[in-house]
Amino acid sequence: MRKQNSNPFILALKARNLTVEIHHHSAYQIVLSNDTPFNTTISGTLYERIHGFLIKPHVPHFCVAEKGTLNVLNIEPYSNVGLELAGRFKENQDYIIFDSPSETNSFFQTPEDSLDAGKIVDAMLTKLTSIDYDERVTKIVECIKANYSEQNITPQTFADIVFLSPSRLASLFKKQTGSSLSKYLLWTRLRQAIYITLSDKDRSLTDIAYDTGFYDLPQLNKYMYEMFGMPPKALKHNSDLIEIY
Repeated sequence: MRKQNSNPFILALKARNLTVEIHHHSAYQIVLSNDTPFNTTISGTLYERIHGFLIKPHVPHFCVAEKGTLNVLNIEPYSNVGLELAGRFKENQDYIIFDSPSETNSFFQTPEDSLDAGKIVDAMLTKLTSIDYDERVTKIVECIKANYSEQNITPQTFADIVFLSPSRLASLFKKQTGSSLSKYLLWTRLRQAIYITLSDKDRSLTDIAYDTGFYDLPQLNKYMYEMFGMPPKALKHNSDLIEIY
């Protein structure tokens, strides 16, 4: 047994001069200004000169931050941290607006005037119950980390590694992480695809799709849009994304 020291279900990006078209995605998303206020439209309502927001999955929105830098955190909705965030919303509330840095600090219980993505992630993780992860779950996580690019991975592949049936392993993984094993594999592939897209803009998107375990570029496009609200081409060309955590 050993404790988890990071959360694989959070993808955090730092974006500069970001403008994205209206979209929705399957992840919880936290968007916070690193410097200047920005504008956003959520479910048809315009919010001007705000400092951030937290939004549920599948809620249509877009952002305009042409002169500033944003921290964008995407959280897998059925992970433990995603389920914790879900509990912060009031009934029938789809999003939370932060009009000032102090409101953000108060909500996430972070140090005053600190909008550092790492501190916000740490603050969210402290809300989770401490778990001693089963060594079989840890072994599967390490296996996916090393072999995510292989396209022939199946539930039986993982089950054979830890000598469990696929159904027993699926139940154990979900019980400990909150999310399914297939979603963890998908998030691993998407994180790596985003990292390569941002760090090596000369690489073709088709090659990136193959190299990160997708069957082809259309499949990568599909999951990128579902999870993050934009295809990799838009990520690569339509905004100046400068850092991935």
